[in-house]
Amino acid sequence: MKQFDFLILGSGIAGLTFALKVAPRGRVAIVTKKDRAESNTNYAQGGIASVTSKEDSFESHVRDTLTAGAGLCKESVVRTIVEEGPARIAELIALGMKFSESAAPSEDGGKQLDLGREGGHSERRILHAKDVTGREIERALLAAVAAQPNIEIFENHIAIDLITSQKLGYVGENRCLGAYVFDKKANRVWTFAAPVTVLATGGCGKVYLYTTNPDIATGDGVAMAFRAGASIANMEFVQFHPTCLYHPKAKSFLISEAVRGEGGILKTLDGREFMDAVHPLKSLAPRDVVARAIDSEMKKSGADCVHLDITHKPAKFIIERFPNIYQTCLRYGIDITREPIPVVPAAHYQCGGVVTNVDGGTDIAGLFAVGEVACTGLHGANRLASNSLLEALVCAHRAAEKILSAPLPKSDFKIPVWQSGNATNADELVVVAHNWDELRRLMWDYVGIVRTNKRLQRAQSRLANLQQEIQEYYWNFIVTADLLELRNIATVAELIVRCALMRPESRGLNYNLDFPDLNPDWAQRDSVVRKEK
Repeated sequence: MKQFDFLILGSGIAGLTFALKVAPRGRVAIVTKKDRAESNTNYAQGGIASVTSKEDSFESHVRDTLTAGAGLCKESVVRTIVEEGPARIAELIALGMKFSESAAPSEDGGKQLDLGREGGHSERRILHAKDVTGREIERALLAAVAAQPNIEIFENHIAIDLITSQKLGYVGENRCLGAYVFDKKANRVWTFAAPVTVLATGGCGKVYLYTTNPDIATGDGVAMAFRAGASIANMEFVQFHPTCLYHPKAKSFLISEAVRGEGGILKTLDGREFMDAVHPLKSLAPRDVVARAIDSEMKKSGADCVHLDITHKPAKFIIERFPNIYQTCLRYGIDITREPIPVVPAAHYQCGGVVTNVDGGTDIAGLFAVGEVACTGLHGANRLASNSLLEALVCAHRAAEKILSAPLPKSDFKIPVWQSGNATNADELVVVAHNWDELRRLMWDYVGIVRTNKRLQRAQSRLANLQQEIQEYYWNFIVTADLLELRNIATVAELIVRCALMRPESRGLNYNLDFPDLNPDWAQRDSVVRKEK
């Protein structure tokens, strides 16, 4: 038994921000699946959207967010996060975060931040650190965490399940008491107990065959919260980033939307600019529009990819603005100053998740969710570019304030240690590997950018069989990290399909050929699922 005041699952921007806010008031455990820097945050290239210039306004940022969200955003949540953003950015800078500065001086002759523009934004408002913003944020936050004696980080630990009062058989309000956690190196399960548990586990990109996400993005938080009885909403809205590098040796490398923000143009392989006929913003249209357009062009031509061309810009500008993208592409034999970049859409961001309020509170007492794992109502049916890091900062701050101002009373629940029962070591790990591959390909083929009810129903039927196989395997054999992640992506895949079948319309990221239009009855209506008791 490991006893803490605060248990945080995940070490990205949301989890680290929360940890720093509550550390002065108690002992904090951060549980992370790999090393502490391995998170979706670390791979974020674009930046943080926030109003910091005189030419911009909160109203403009709110309007852009609502437009991208296609009628499903909660406007009060959008306003709160947009308006509180600048103060949280200032805190991040005070911690040592170094955003890129403009070559042009400010009106008073001083330095000013360089602001990028991305799809769906009407103004330049993206604060960035060249094209490695996430890496710089992670560096600044981890340095601050290292200076806090109250914070202990448990690397190479993966949470198995949340511990709740209802699961233990107690009557009354369901309350989260901590989590069972698998220590990968010691090959044993620990019981982490805490009156406050925070899910900051990121998204579920690995549910799909092609993704921009790192291997850790297996939807663990959503799956655990669902099994614990929390409400999950809008999982059908999976954002496919339009531009992932297409190369046989490049794994999950994102070509930032900022490339299009700086003038990059999408073209077919024969050089035709196809976005002009699709949307007034052309290559800078919202991500759902761009991803569907690329998918359509590839299907019409039979091509494996399209091109993103920024060669008309000066080479010096490209290399200085996008050093990471330039060097990575060069490593694969592509000089982006001279030739277009081959790109394809790939699963990128989960707009749905564990239902929370703007303070991160779920419908289970003592359980909070912040960042990509949460569904606050900010993103609606389609996330506006670079709003995710902003949401993580603001909601982690608000969750910490809420918890510290109204702490939960101590509980006297007796928590049993983990029991493996009659489980034995797995004899055929090929079963896990096969199910991993089958599930991800199934989701890519049947539940991708464009859907039909028949394909969704086929996916649901096959997923039910896979779920049964995985459950039997889970109960018969001693847990491994691969098995735990497989169990979680299977649960999340099922939730995505269930939510997609619930929504009889095409809205934002959920495009169904059987229901190609908006359904007014589903405006402002979330697709909510809960575990059947």
